[in-house]
Amino acid sequence: MSFSIANSGLNALSRQLSAISNNIANSDTVGYKSMRAEFSSLYAGNQPLGVGVERIAQSISQSGNLVGASGDLDLAISGGGFFITKDSAGNTSYTRAGYFQQDNQGYLINNAGKRVQGYPVDASGQLQTGMLGDLMIGSGTIPAKVSDSMTFIANLSADMPALDDRRFDRGDSQTYNHVFRTPIYDSLGRQHSLEQYFVKTDEGKWQAHYFIDGNATEPASQSFTFDVNGLMTQPDGKLQIKYSPAGAGALSIDADYTGTTQFASDFSVTANNANGYTSGERNGRQVDADGKIYATYSNGQRLLQGQLVLANFTNPDGLESTDGTAWTMTNQSGQPLLGTPQTGSNGSIKSSMLEQSNVDITSELMGLMAAQRNYQANTKVISTNDQMMTALFQAL
Repeated sequence: MSFSIANSGLNALSRQLSAISNNIANSDTVGYKSMRAEFSSLYAGNQPLGVGVERIAQSISQSGNLVGASGDLDLAISGGGFFITKDSAGNTSYTRAGYFQQDNQGYLINNAGKRVQGYPVDASGQLQTGMLGDLMIGSGTIPAKVSDSMTFIANLSADMPALDDRRFDRGDSQTYNHVFRTPIYDSLGRQHSLEQYFVKTDEGKWQAHYFIDGNATEPASQSFTFDVNGLMTQPDGKLQIKYSPAGAGALSIDADYTGTTQFASDFSVTANNANGYTSGERNGRQVDADGKIYATYSNGQRLLQGQLVLANFTNPDGLESTDGTAWTMTNQSGQPLLGTPQTGSNGSIKSSMLEQSNVDITSELMGLMAAQRNYQANTKVISTNDQMMTALFQAL
């Protein structure tokens, strides 16, 4: 009986040593979760039969450290949640290993070739929330966008002297108080300069003159008035600036001056946002903390390509391992709770970072030494049992 008990101990320790050696071997594997052998006593009624390994468990809910990575699609989750991937057969798995890249079709895949899941975008670039699907990043160029709106917020200095607006000449800086230039784009993506010349005509009264590339717009000017508190009373909201560049479509820009003031301080512009841009080639990719994925372009623009969706579980440790860094749902883990990063219990996405293995080498080496001592002890039991049996046979 003692022989079989010691033999069960050797078998159990062999499995423990396998788990420890696997942990040590994967100490540098991104997204790996350490294993441990969980033992249980074996009995037949009141008769002890030794020890067995109940299961090999993984510390799935324990995160590893985040470290910097070189790829713009190397991603880590800071907090809870798992990336969702799907293989060619449609099988879903969950992982913390954010080794991602694009395949030759533009789909976002992990290092095992599985497609990353999330909310894709439609043809107009709108997120299709609620429709989990394969994420992809488009290639090619982004067409030019004509400028059709501008937000301009400034302070026109109340200390400026009043000038005779009838003498305004854009070539003579003595005939205006302030000037500001804003880049805008026509339908061909060509850049133009929208010039605004501000002339103080009286206390609380200003006249703005508009030019695009030195040519007067329609209207050519606009009156601005301010109350005794320095707040703008005219124009009320937006005004429209029109111009017809050669060889391109007519420009019609809605200019919003809401928030412009006249205080006794220097002329300053706090907002100058005109939309529109020239065409551009894709030159990179960008993933924000909320999981939104963008293609970036040489003209400084970026277009939304989709958003990552994370899965969370009531009992993450109940997931079933498929390859050490990926797991599948089980009854013990419960159904996946889906959501975007930074919502609910889901963490945020860290771009150009990866999650290290959560293996503690010091603890593993200590466990290795303890397993070795226990292994030797069990072999000693077998050796002693053999000596006793030999002595017994010799005595007969």
